[in-house]
Amino acid sequence: MNDTQITLTEREQQVLRLVAAGRKTPQIADTLSLGVETIRWYRKKLLAKFGASTSAEMVRMAIEMGTLNY
Repeated sequence: MNDTQITLTEREQQVLRLVAAGRKTPQIADTLSLGVETIRWYRKKLLAKFGASTSAEMVRMAIEMGTLNY
């Protein structure tokens, strides 16, 4: 991939890790004590930052970029 570094807030990192762990939006909302709509907003924001169409693509890109370590 390229050397582009994507800067994420702590909350975005938390949401990304939970998405990568296979958690659904309501589960993420419960885990982080946030509303479902708030998590949808974070997911949409993360997809845009990565330029991804799906959560799976976003997670793959995050791993390849070193943003998410697995």
